[in-house]
Amino acid sequence: MDFKILDASAFYAGVPFRSASDYYTTSLVYDEIKHIKRNHDVIGTLLETNRLKIREPNKEAIGIAIKAARDSGDYQQLSKQDMSIIALCIEMNGEIISDDFAISNVAKNLDLKISPIMTQGIKDVGKWVHYCPGCRTHHANGKECPVCGTELKRKLLKN
Repeated sequence: MDFKILDASAFYAGVPFRSASDYYTTSLVYDEIKHIKRNHDVIGTLLETNRLKIREPNKEAIGIAIKAARDSGDYQQLSKQDMSIIALCIEMNGEIISDDFAISNVAKNLDLKISPIMTQGIKDVGKWVHYCPGCRTHHANGKECPVCGTELKRKLLKN
């Protein structure tokens, strides 16, 4: 079966409007993009012709997506819409179309297929950590070092 799972950036880039593929998205993403006035009739046509399907991921897939996002350190960067797309891809074993770095990092950590739209995609996959450039300590999260008060920075530990 040839289908793609779209996040909002794919709609903004016009992906479903210029291809004959079948597409899936979630109601959260659909609510985010349905304001695209000039393409609204096209979105309606995609829905009517069943080339765009709105589907919700199951709870198990959502749980897996949340755990993976927390494990990679991307959870704080991801919206509910982003999480729903990752979960749908887990459930359907599909391919996500997105330029979002956090979505890409979580997807690649889960060995999911992901294709960029307008960029070359991410090169490095890994886990985000918070560190203090002052006292060189690592922290699970936060904005300020609990040891010395310096502003924390994030870095990607490559797999």
